[in-house]
Amino acid sequence: MGQAGSIRTSLCDSTGQNKDQILQHLKNPTPMLDDLAKTLITEDQIKTRVKELAAEISAHYGQEEVTVISIINGAILFTADLVRNMPGPVRIDCIRVSSYEDASSPVGAPRITSTLSLDLDGRHVLLVDDIFDTGKTITKVVKYVENMHPASLRTCVLLEKKARREVAFSVDWVGFQIPDEFVIGYGLDYAQRYRNLRCIGILKPELQPT
Repeated sequence: MGQAGSIRTSLCDSTGQNKDQILQHLKNPTPMLDDLAKTLITEDQIKTRVKELAAEISAHYGQEEVTVISIINGAILFTADLVRNMPGPVRIDCIRVSSYEDASSPVGAPRITSTLSLDLDGRHVLLVDDIFDTGKTITKVVKYVENMHPASLRTCVLLEKKARREVAFSVDWVGFQIPDEFVIGYGLDYAQRYRNLRCIGILKPELQPT
């Protein structure tokens, strides 16, 4: 039986879902795109820029082992695609920071809510985040990592929103400069949704928090 036949059989045999709902999903597999006022960065643009960043970072470190620290949840997808394009030796760890909650802008001072598991003493560390806006989150994590005495510490962010800057800090590698808009997709969320969009876009104003 061919693939199309297998799909039809699974639809007919499905008991947990309505067949019409499944067919509707196949016609419109990305309904969340309808919540975007505008696509800011396409999937292809993201892929191209991530490969460029990986090449620049790899050229900087050469054959040195790099410990990549991803600030989650927002940087998960970006970090995964970035390290897959880095041919040199890489260790990966994650740190969780709470700042946005369910709002469209940071709520209070960022809090580190989970610690690292890897020893960073004498290691080359690359800190990866999804968006650099006020600068409070990344500077908080930089200070935390510096206390673990790495041999070097560099930073890489997917997006930079200069209009929101509140602290003096320069990132080593930036993917895209963006306007002061509330963006979602490719790891960025609103109320923990939209992270799985393959593009990055501006959420419709009527769907943003008031």
